[in-house]
Amino acid sequence: MSELTGTGRTAGEPPELTGTLGTAGEPVGVLDGHLAGLAAALLPYRQAAGQLARWGGELARTLVEGGRLLVAGNGGSAAEAQHLAAELVGKLREDRVPLSAIALHAETSSVTAIGNDYGFEEVFARQVRAHGRPGDVLLLMSTSGRSANLLAAARAGRELGLRCWAFTGPAPNPLAERCAEALAVPAADPQVVQELHLVSAHLLCDYVDAALANGRGTGAAATGVAAPTSAAGVGVETDAGRDGPVPVRAAGYARTGRTRPSGVEALVLDGDASAGVDS
Repeated sequence: MSELTGTGRTAGEPPELTGTLGTAGEPVGVLDGHLAGLAAALLPYRQAAGQLARWGGELARTLVEGGRLLVAGNGGSAAEAQHLAAELVGKLREDRVPLSAIALHAETSSVTAIGNDYGFEEVFARQVRAHGRPGDVLLLMSTSGRSANLLAAARAGRELGLRCWAFTGPAPNPLAERCAEALAVPAADPQVVQELHLVSAHLLCDYVDAALANGRGTGAAATGVAAPTSAAGVGVETDAGRDGPVPVRAAGYARTGRTRPSGVEALVLDGDASAGVDS
């Protein structure tokens, strides 16, 4: 027979933690309190997240035309930034061409060297200046929207002609104001903000994949206007046995006439499977 404590719980069982008070003033458990905060944020989040479809189309076009995504954050946001990069370089669900995404905080030697030589505020900005090219996308994640190193990165991105986006907590905040566009999660709890940032990362990848599968590579994912599927568009083989034109693998790469300022040639998808791949 289980031994009961004076409070009615089995001996050794952790006490029921309480958080906020419910509508009738009774204590709300940590689990219920957290889920209540998440649920309260979902409806306004749904409205704010509508722009992810357009972002996905724009990002898909950027990536297949030889551009890249640079993404960064601190702490838990750093983990989510790295998660997003992994979904693009690897895959979200179905197999498709790998897409160029770099999580700046994951460059540990660069981060520590830059932090040591230039200060922590510059750990992302200096990498943006090294890797970013006009037209690339810079996505910065912050629950507060006030991290100095992300603000410096946004400033560097704007100076170089990158499209700067942000995932933040409630607006207004400095990072949202410094970026061209921001998805500001309307929740006061930073944990809820981070959880919905992860949802946003998955949705963004879903929209990128949808744009690739539909042969669209711009805001067409939102407008319904198809982009060219020539060498400047999406050229992938599909598996007819699957539901819809899901890309299976890249049909090859070819150089375009567009070059990056550094002289590195942009790579785009092309139907010539014999074309080589430059690194």
